[in-house]
Amino acid sequence: MPATANHSRAPGGRARSVELQGKKAQASAVKPAQRVIKKYPNRRLYDTNTSAYITLAQVKQLVLDSEPFVVRDAKSNDDITRSILLQIILEEEAGGAPMFSEAALANIIRFYGHAMQGFMGTSLERNVQAFTDLQAKLAEQSKNFTPEMWAQFGNMQNPLMQGVMGSYLEQSKTLFEQMQEQMQKQTEQMFGAFGIKR
Repeated sequence: MPATANHSRAPGGRARSVELQGKKAQASAVKPAQRVIKKYPNRRLYDTNTSAYITLAQVKQLVLDSEPFVVRDAKSNDDITRSILLQIILEEEAGGAPMFSEAALANIIRFYGHAMQGFMGTSLERNVQAFTDLQAKLAEQSKNFTPEMWAQFGNMQNPLMQGVMGSYLEQSKTLFEQMQEQMQKQTEQMFGAFGIKR
């Protein structure tokens, strides 16, 4: 009789095990793991998800598709994602339609090693995010645009466009004011260190 009881429990236990495995598979299907790309000494990039070599253009496409990924050095396993992203930016800037002027690049370079380097990075990041949010709002709102609305949009008479641009400009103004305030505090601290009052 005990043997029968154990026998009757086993199928139920197996069923529960299969059910749990199914739930785990569903959970992993909902939230995909971060894609890992390995960079080899010969400069080739290997996508471990597809088990195939990929190009820098394909990595750029992953960025455009907002796919989470990390690039690791195949030998040391160091995270080199930033250097690959910078390489993509370099190729884009060397192409036909660069985003940054020489003056803008020179100004960015001047901030390296500067007391305001951290603030400059944060400010740029916030501005890019604000612009990205603006673009997403415009894309969402423009789904229902009529030809007349597009004409108004082109003339900047659309109240929606004025509101969105106003919001972006307000964010930019706030960031600029924060930067000025930070610079003023640092200047006062510097003068204070030398016993000079302003």
